[in-house]
Order: sequence, then C-alpha cells, then structure tokens
Amino acid sequence: MGTWDIGPFDNDTAADVGGDLDEAALEDRESMIRGVLKRAADPADQLEAPDAERAVAAAALVVAQHPDGEPVCSIYGPSEPMPDFPADLQQLAVDALDQVVSELSELAEMWGEAADGAKWRQDVTRLRDVLDPPIPPQEEALFEI
Repeated sequence: MGTWDIGPFDNDTAADVGGDLDEAALEDRESMIRGVLKRAADPADQLEAPDAERAVAAAALVVAQHPDGEPVCSIYGPSEPMPDFPADLQQLAVDALDQVVSELSELAEMWGEAADGAKWRQDVTRLRDVLDPPIPPQEEALFEI
C-alpha cells in the first residue's frame, strides 16, 4: 500500500481521487463522491482496499462541509472547490465508513497489522462521529427508562 500517514489523503489511491476531482467539472464532483461512497457502503463481498481508501477520502470531503467538521488540509486532496453536498451524502458517508472499518474490509485488515493501525481506526471513527455523533452514556441511560 502506497501510504505515508493515516490521513484521508495520505495514500496513493486517495491522492488520485483528489486529482480526479480537480480535473472534473464542478457539476460532476458531487456524483463522483456519491459513486465512491455508494461502492463502499454496499460492497458486493469484501470491500477492497482501494475502494475503502477512496471512500475515506470522499467522506473527509463530506465531513469538511459539516458545521462540526474540519477542512481537508492535505496537499494531496483536491485544491479546487467542492460543490455544496446534499444532506443525504452524510448518511452515505457514515455507511461507507462503517464498512471501511468492518471485518469485510481489506483496508481494515491491512491497518490491523500496521504499527499505526489503532491511530488510523481512531481517525476514521473521528470522521464518522462528526456526521453521526455517538450518544453520550448519560443520555443513553435516559432512553432506557
């Protein structure tokens, strides 16, 4: 895997996504992101590493537009502006990220064997939690009553 760090665009496949988005017309970028997320959210079988890497990058771009999200700060990410993404992409990104860290993910398996595997998983979870925050334990107890 051509990976140099744990960030969403810190691998060859994701860097290519950034380049592809920069080369695409503004009106095509949302459908490109949607296609990447759909492919990862509903894998036919095992989620292959390149599809998972693309999904993490696409999800990071969706997260960047969330009020609680952080901008994508990578020289390998797209430099051209993204269109305003529709709200339904947030749930699609959550579903894709869930698959990325699942037992069916080749990328999760590869990172599971890496020294920074736990940090990578935390980074992916952090992205997911911006879009679908976990219920704090206090509030969870209130729902059980």
